[in-house]
Amino acid sequence: MKKVILAYSGGLDTSCIVRWLVDRGYEVICFVADLGQGLGKGEDLKKIEERAKAAGASKVYIKDLQDEFIDDFIVPALKAGAIYEGKYLLATALGRPLIAKHLVDIAHKEKAQAVAHGCTGKGNDQVRFEVTVNILDPKLEILAPVREWEFKSREEEIEYALSNNIPIDVTKKKPYSIDRNIWGISIEAGVLEDLEQEPPEDAYLITKSQNHASGYPKYLEITFEKGVPKKIDGKAYSLKDLIIYLNEVGGCYGVGRADLVENRLVGIKSREIYEAPAGTILYTAHKELESLVFDRELAHFKEIITLKYSELVYYGLWYSSLKTALDGFVNVTQKQVSGKIRLKLFKGTCVAVSRKSENSLYKKELSTYGKEDKFDQKLAEGFIRLWGMPYRK
Repeated sequence: MKKVILAYSGGLDTSCIVRWLVDRGYEVICFVADLGQGLGKGEDLKKIEERAKAAGASKVYIKDLQDEFIDDFIVPALKAGAIYEGKYLLATALGRPLIAKHLVDIAHKEKAQAVAHGCTGKGNDQVRFEVTVNILDPKLEILAPVREWEFKSREEEIEYALSNNIPIDVTKKKPYSIDRNIWGISIEAGVLEDLEQEPPEDAYLITKSQNHASGYPKYLEITFEKGVPKKIDGKAYSLKDLIIYLNEVGGCYGVGRADLVENRLVGIKSREIYEAPAGTILYTAHKELESLVFDRELAHFKEIITLKYSELVYYGLWYSSLKTALDGFVNVTQKQVSGKIRLKLFKGTCVAVSRKSENSLYKKELSTYGKEDKFDQKLAEGFIRLWGMPYRK
């Protein structure tokens, strides 16, 4: 009997996959990665393990990978300013290579011949899982049941699960596909596929609508050291606790929602909505601090690097040589990114209202129009003549 390690989420697809593989003669071992998706409570962990075994799994591994996820994936992406197509903070994309890494490790431990995932043939996650597995161990067989099984819709999967007594949370009335971790939530399917429809409020999990968010603004001061957030309002936090706190506060003020029709790697467009309160707050603060301490050429060139870095993460190339090389560049740029940014959260918005850094390149005496002005305006004429000389006819 072939042994296969399945990346198991406890959702509809992977729960059906367990039974589907067992019916085809596989011994299925499930691996659940806790990336901060709300599995921390004992009853939730027990529930997901029971669900996997009810579907036919012989064993279930559950690993808390939150600290590794934050230190080795979220922080590098934050330093790089990684955001795909201007809206998506890459929460799901960042989690996939980490899950795949541990999937391979467990396959080696269990002497399994194959690994499996629950990704569709039209999604990005299949690429992220399989490219990572092939980089780490090209000898492992990779199974992707959703690409070959008989079900043509999520409604058919629901019927299959119910007929096989597999407990699921999804219903035909609310058939969203949701991926969640500590950095954010990705939501697709159902009514969201109709581009003319506004996302219903029941699709969102952790953010309040602008109509129900607090009518008073909330101010936060984020302290960074070399590109890494360390304090909120002067109080030191672990990175995990800092992100959890900002998710709660940001969510209460409706911060972090995004509605995006994006270009998938496989060549189609899809509509997904995202929630990332902490990511939005930290991304905004980090970028504002960089604008204060970077010179013009570095600031503009990093925008190019940020774009490419974001694509590499989205395309599943976390372990590629280019991404490793870009990390080297990014880490050098972060040596000066220390300081404090004060933010205002209000009705779904997050804006910087004050900036402070010992490495600031801002000089008031050069930019002011007041009496403290020390800028020699007579130099401007010569500068303009030299600058425009190549373009004069």
